[in-house]
Amino acid sequence: MGIIEKIQQIELEMSRTQKNKATEYHLGLLKGKLAKLKRELLEPAAGGSSGGGQGFEVQKYGNARVVLIGFPSVGKSSFLSKITKTKSEVANYAFTTLTSVPGVLEYQGAEIQIVDLPGIIYGASDGKGRGRQVVATAKTSDLILMILDATKGKNQRAILEKELENVGIRLNKERPNIYFKVKSSGGVKFSFANPPKHLDEKLVTAILRDYRIHNADVLVRDENVTVDDFIDIINDSHISYIKCLYVYNKIDAVSLEEVDRIAREPQTSVMSCEQDLGIQDVIEEIWYQLDLLKLYTKRRGVQVNFSDPMVVRNNSSIESVCDSIHKDFKHHFKYALVWGSSAKHNPQKCGLSHIVHDEDVVSIVTK
Repeated sequence: MGIIEKIQQIELEMSRTQKNKATEYHLGLLKGKLAKLKRELLEPAAGGSSGGGQGFEVQKYGNARVVLIGFPSVGKSSFLSKITKTKSEVANYAFTTLTSVPGVLEYQGAEIQIVDLPGIIYGASDGKGRGRQVVATAKTSDLILMILDATKGKNQRAILEKELENVGIRLNKERPNIYFKVKSSGGVKFSFANPPKHLDEKLVTAILRDYRIHNADVLVRDENVTVDDFIDIINDSHISYIKCLYVYNKIDAVSLEEVDRIAREPQTSVMSCEQDLGIQDVIEEIWYQLDLLKLYTKRRGVQVNFSDPMVVRNNSSIESVCDSIHKDFKHHFKYALVWGSSAKHNPQKCGLSHIVHDEDVVSIVTK
């Protein structure tokens, strides 16, 4: 029996098992087995051997990477062409885009790489078509833009979310608050701050046994973590937690009431590429979701050029700023002068660990 058949068998058993307190343990074990098999199914693709030079790999560029995911013909190529200088092939039939198409969005002084991935189909994570490589490429992104068709309802979103879930991408979620470390001896030590509602030592030990882990420390810091959360922690190197912005295209083809309803959903923007509606709003939301900061650098005796900002990640330190300028810059670092909201007084003399704020002015003094 192959991996896909085993997966189907477990999924069938889970669908037939009634969910209640008495079946929690059995379902937890099945979930652990299922996650292990899905990881094994995807591992060959992760090694790159199945890429075959098909053009899925795109070198990362700029201050951040945004990946466009969606079914064929929802408007990904049109959107890329609108916001960048890249002309991705556009047509009203499925699978127009067959390789990854990168473009660069220049906004607020930042260069944001936008990658248009081929449209994916249901079952992509099971190896159908090229979908598995396409979805796996999304793991390299800082933000996923899920482009959806406003005329086709919610089912399309649920299918795409399931495909991403199956390849280890967790949308708009934080890493579960569980400490986990494999040891060489001592058995499984299970502890918690408050008794977890969905996990116990017996279930944790049984799931670990399926992964051939017999010695480990497990500390559950959040009483609400689930069996799925614990399985994700075991498979931590294969799991990516990525922000997702849901963008509904073709709003010109639905009623104003429907547009208003969609636009009120969390993490959602609406647009019409054909009518040039809402595209600037989507760009602004991309900037907000990426959580980037603008800084201005200042040389001694020279006025600040406010038209040429430097872009860094939120929560960046002076050390990160140095790395952004040049990888060897911090080795010659003496101190930094900082003007702005992160400084206690203007200017403040700071070291490498100082955290900068948006629109700070930074002058770095070297030895």
